[in-house]
Amino acid sequence: MPVVVVESPAKAKTINKYLGNDYTVLASYGHVRDLPAKNGSVDPDHEFEMTWEVGNDSKKHVKAIVDALKDDDTLILATDPDREGEAISWHLQEALTKRRAIKKTTSVSRVTFNAITKQAVTEAMKNPRQVDAPLVEAYLARRALDYLVGFNLSPVLWRKLPGARSAGRVQSVCLRLIVEREVEIEAFNAREYWSVKAVLETPRGQNFEARLVQMGGKKLDKFDLENRVGAELAARAVASRDLKVASVEAKPASRNPSAPFMTSTLQQEASRKFGFGARQTMNSAQRLYEAGLITYMRTDGIDMAPEAVAQTRDAIKERYGDKYVPASARIYKNKAKNAQEAHECIRPTDMFAAPDKVNLSDKDQARLYDLIWKRTIAAQMETAKLERTSVDITSDDGEIVLRATGQVVVFDGFMAVYTEGRDDVEEDDEGRLPQIMDGEVVKRVAGALASDAEDKECVLTGDGAVLALQHFTNPPPRYTEATLVKRMEELGIGRPSTYASVLTTIVEREYVRKEQNRLIPEDKGRIVTIFLMNFFRRYVGYEFTANLEEELDKISAGDLDYKEVLHRFWRDFSAAIAETSELRISEVLDKLDDALAPTLYPPREDGSDPRACPLCGSGSLHLKTSKSGGFVGCSNYPECRYTRPIGGDAAENEDRILGEDENGNEITLRSGRFGPYVQRGEVTEEVKKPDRSSLPKGWKAEEMDLEKALVLLSLPRQIGEHPEGGMITSNFGRFGPYVMHQKPEDPKPVYANLKDPNDVFEIGMNRAVEILAEKRANPGGRGRAAAKALKELGEHPQEGGPVQVLDGRYGPYVKWGKVNATLPKDVKPEDLTMDQAVELIAEKAAKGGKKKTAAKKPAAKKTAAKKPAAKKPAAKKPVAKKTASK
Repeated sequence: MPVVVVESPAKAKTINKYLGNDYTVLASYGHVRDLPAKNGSVDPDHEFEMTWEVGNDSKKHVKAIVDALKDDDTLILATDPDREGEAISWHLQEALTKRRAIKKTTSVSRVTFNAITKQAVTEAMKNPRQVDAPLVEAYLARRALDYLVGFNLSPVLWRKLPGARSAGRVQSVCLRLIVEREVEIEAFNAREYWSVKAVLETPRGQNFEARLVQMGGKKLDKFDLENRVGAELAARAVASRDLKVASVEAKPASRNPSAPFMTSTLQQEASRKFGFGARQTMNSAQRLYEAGLITYMRTDGIDMAPEAVAQTRDAIKERYGDKYVPASARIYKNKAKNAQEAHECIRPTDMFAAPDKVNLSDKDQARLYDLIWKRTIAAQMETAKLERTSVDITSDDGEIVLRATGQVVVFDGFMAVYTEGRDDVEEDDEGRLPQIMDGEVVKRVAGALASDAEDKECVLTGDGAVLALQHFTNPPPRYTEATLVKRMEELGIGRPSTYASVLTTIVEREYVRKEQNRLIPEDKGRIVTIFLMNFFRRYVGYEFTANLEEELDKISAGDLDYKEVLHRFWRDFSAAIAETSELRISEVLDKLDDALAPTLYPPREDGSDPRACPLCGSGSLHLKTSKSGGFVGCSNYPECRYTRPIGGDAAENEDRILGEDENGNEITLRSGRFGPYVQRGEVTEEVKKPDRSSLPKGWKAEEMDLEKALVLLSLPRQIGEHPEGGMITSNFGRFGPYVMHQKPEDPKPVYANLKDPNDVFEIGMNRAVEILAEKRANPGGRGRAAAKALKELGEHPQEGGPVQVLDGRYGPYVKWGKVNATLPKDVKPEDLTMDQAVELIAEKAAKGGKKKTAAKKPAAKKTAAKKPAAKKPAAKKPVAKKTASK
């Protein structure tokens, strides 16, 4: 039987169902080869020769394909229809050829389909082709560029910036966007302005709200009412005049639907509607694609196949009626920079398969399918018809003009199904105005705005009908994953297949943290960005990165030689690396200190030197680095240990005196390189290390007082005498809160971790003894009893063995045999599906390290993803070094 190879077992299962028993369908489990993570894997001195290695986890998958080809001489490569899918097929062909599984008589072909449906798959089988060499060369160029940047720039960071972990061609540009946005926010000066509004009543007793737009014959701009005094005068002017309707103007308006989804817009809308991260969105979309429910999910195309458009129009007609189907089909064109549009949009494979007819047990997949279906249907529906009304109300003397606006949906059109950003179309009626006629007298409604005035800086007139509200301009918002992807797309940086992995990397590198779905740069990320901006500015340039992406697109189209691109890049990049390697760390820090000076040392209110140490007064502040990132420290170290973080307002991070203890020792709050801490006294000749205690997680520096500081400095806390002798104490340590006990006859104390920081101060004897007993019974568990399963998922679908979700010390994780894979932060244990778990297990296994096996496998044939670490790969034969030019 012909052997068909795809990437994943889920995809193999679906395709096998369509092809039947006449084919053997196997999964490669992603890439079977990769560049070894060591120097020399890409050799610029020998025409960028690339050394590829079959991963230990991939060997058994390759062997399965080799064994299958012994029974049939036909190989069909059916991996995904993008650059990455083409590369997987190429790697398979190369690896199988070297294993001599592909012989001269073997028929090797490549097929692609944009959707995993029976029609698409069978049609693809009728139109085989060879592996697309230009697409593979574009992949090779991208991998070589990323490798050369990572393996040459990262060591420079390690030597010059202790604590910096890595740099990447796209990753560093993405980080620059986040850091520059944070600098904008910090430099932002809010500007005050006021607005005035009134609640008015028509002769028919209906209320509506109007805002002041003109006063004294002058149109009011946003900042014309800039303070409370001006706003109060304006409110009184409105309250002291009789008002009537000067004009009522109703204008027809229309609203067109948004284009169907591509990768970036799907990620943005899933984030906006459901709070999904980019990775979570793509994982769910991958499952839907492999199940044959949607088309390929990594695309920057927004057009639809003609047959899909026709089916969508038929589905609209059947479900909503003729009036919702426009006279002609809508055609969409992408405006994004460097868009390839190699594939059509992300859409359901069957437009008649409405969400209520598709049985999806996974909640995330169900919500995402519902979103994709609605967006696709709406994209081919009729325009929504609106009526926008504007009413001007004036005083008799013409000095005051107020305006009320509203809109009415005359025909909902596509809004019957979907609107971008929200699905509840009834909200469109909220701005509807009551019946109002020209020349009618309107009167103020006493007390109508009293509730609006609560807890706000405002001016409310005596009758409560007119309100002046204070506002401030807002800084630009921090990026979310969705808005960052949108910005990267606008700049032409990255591609649909890279967005999720780039965002994941900068968080894992601890360059950026996520708070309430917002991306905030860590000090480490700021330092790396400033360093790259000063010494490798060209390579983190937006235009340079976008132009390089364009060159990669030209390679994939066969219009550019990939080695020519690599030669040109390496010539200049290697020179920049060599030049920077000569710099001393002190020179680098001086340069970064000067570049960050406006942020690190803002002018002080008293006019004193911003660099003067606020603690000792004689030292000068300067940028320093540590393993945890950058910080500002005093030049008089170690005599003066003043430090503060580089981010945020310096004034907020300065040391402050909290008071004195009963012995007259000064208790201070300080900001160190590892965060805020409290200290008793100062460093002296007699006292080299004064009492110090870091603030526990959840304790805010701005809320610290003397009482809290003394509690921290009193640690360790004595809980009581253990029944077997010896004192039990609690404290905070390197790994968090803990209890400790040491038996009189035992030279080694026992430590058991606590989950809640407050337990350090509150835990009683009974519970402490119980936790310590659990620790002694389970010494390898770091103070935890055997983890209890949060969810039982069942048997691994390919390899067998139970798959569970457990609660670990660092959060929930998936356990299969000896493979432990941490759950992403945006995935809840109760929502995890078996498909997601299998993917997490495969990813964990692919990262290397200890080789794992599933527990108690009955047959050797059913081994888990990894084997014991003791068995290392055999020494590489000469053929291990492979060229990438084939």
